Amino acid sequence: MFQLHLQGKNKNGFVECLQQQCPSIEGCYTLLERHDDECCHRCKGCVRNGVHHASGTEWTEPSDPCRILACKAGVITESKLRCYTPCKNPVPPAAGQCCPTCSGCFVNGQKVTADRTVTTTEDPCVTCRCNFGRLTCAKQACPVQHCPLSRIVHEPGECCPHCTGSGRYMSPPKGACMLSQAVYNSGSTFYVDQCTRCSCSNSTISCIKETCPVLECTPEHQVTVPGRCCPQCPAVGEEPRASCTYGGRSYLDGESWKLDSCKACACIQGKVRCAMPMCQPISLPCPPNSRLEHPEGQCCPRCVESDGVCTVFGDPHYKTFDGKFFSFKGPCKYQLVSDCLGHTFSIRVTNDAKSSRSSAWTKTIALKVGDLRVNLGQRMRVKVNGMKIDVPYRLPNKLEINRTADSILVNTKIGIKILWDGIGFIEVSAPTSYRGRLCGLCGNFNSRPKDDFTTRRGRLVQEPYPFGQSWAVGSKKTCGKPRIDRERRCIRSRQDHRLCSRLRSPIFEACHKKVNPTMYYKSCLQDMCECPTDNCYCQSFIAYVRECQRLGIQLQHWRKSTKCRPVWEISTPGTNNIRRRRH
Repeated sequence: MFQLHLQGKNKNGFVECLQQQCPSIEGCYTLLERHDDECCHRCKGCVRNGVHHASGTEWTEPSDPCRILACKAGVITESKLRCYTPCKNPVPPAAGQCCPTCSGCFVNGQKVTADRTVTTTEDPCVTCRCNFGRLTCAKQACPVQHCPLSRIVHEPGECCPHCTGSGRYMSPPKGACMLSQAVYNSGSTFYVDQCTRCSCSNSTISCIKETCPVLECTPEHQVTVPGRCCPQCPAVGEEPRASCTYGGRSYLDGESWKLDSCKACACIQGKVRCAMPMCQPISLPCPPNSRLEHPEGQCCPRCVESDGVCTVFGDPHYKTFDGKFFSFKGPCKYQLVSDCLGHTFSIRVTNDAKSSRSSAWTKTIALKVGDLRVNLGQRMRVKVNGMKIDVPYRLPNKLEINRTADSILVNTKIGIKILWDGIGFIEVSAPTSYRGRLCGLCGNFNSRPKDDFTTRRGRLVQEPYPFGQSWAVGSKKTCGKPRIDRERRCIRSRQDHRLCSRLRSPIFEACHKKVNPTMYYKSCLQDMCECPTDNCYCQSFIAYVRECQRLGIQLQHWRKSTKCRPVWEISTPGTNNIRRRRH
């Protein structure tokens, strides 16, 4: 499991946030001190025989494959595997393996595939795996939990309890150990429960835990014996029967059936035995460029890759496919994104700076797919192969152009999409098949934001200006006048701060926990520095709202509350309503 970390640093006048995955610290109360050059919190691991093991990992001793060791928040738990063979003629374990195997990969009617494990409903601690058509089932003890007792939860149907939350205990005296807020001296031995004996040595806790036998009666029928570690099944003197009854139906011995997409059962010697797959834990929200999906007919949800998205807005601010934010005010024609390997498409933008001294705004977009050309202009003007068209428009198996509530949406047969608001907001979507194949101002779509500033000649630069200029295309006649000072400071009015601060107001509050508004607020202030209209702040608002919408958060009345009207209700930047700003 992972958590999403945002690292901000001052660049281009606003915060640039880089996304990366950090190991999950959920349930850890032994967090290590984080150094200045680290962006991730880390949970304390374990050292065994001079080898470091990260928290949440398991390993075996080469001399005894049935001996399992697990590290959890600095505590080592050692246990023995209990083998379970749900077949009549198991094959003895191979060298280096602990348990015998069964031919075929079915447990109580449930198919076991190579990419998932299956557990029995009678004992959720039994896990079955399939490898090259051979089934292996085993049970192991749960690792010792290292957190306050009030933070330990045990969900119904789950094998092991787990800790919730995270934090940092006070350090115990030197050489001593701490477990669940209790302090133990070095060299001491103690029992956590009737199954677990632990010892403290040089500030490290090591525990040996008994693994209970596999039971074939359901948990509600299991009997706890006072003073003993493991529950038992009650003695039953019934003779094995040749059939079972379940849900009002009768099943013959050996017959299996599915209850739903997650659960299957089988009749074994007159008893109903059921099994279900163990879904892999999912860290929510899903990682960048992925979404949660629960396919119909399948038991387990999963995070699947979603289309890459590149956003352009305002006095151009860019968020690349890989999540890198930057500002680039070049007043020319540029390659926004292209397929640099297969050359299946290209998108170019023309930035206009005629109405200002140091700002630029996206004026037109040109898409080329094969022999098809689409041009998007101000105020929703659309041309296809040089001819002005009315929207909606469709070319079978090639192109669809539709109008949403406030934008034009272009869909191509190769999966490339463009959303254009007719003023300055652009959103380009690329399917995952283009991962690592793209180039231009939108980056290369390889999940690594650090190399997005790669120039046309393949050189990695640190600043946006040389990067952006390397992607200029066409004649210099398409360029506006040179910028006087691209780092020019702007004297911002209270009005600018008041307008942009709406991003932090209750209007957008529903999205604040999912999308940090800080970089959009900073870009808003930049846009208001030399705004050619009265509503330049709206571009940052639109970009923020779209980011929220992609996460499933709908902000219904934001336009009315901020007076950000769709394109057909306002003037185009650079045509009228010009107001000069002080610098």
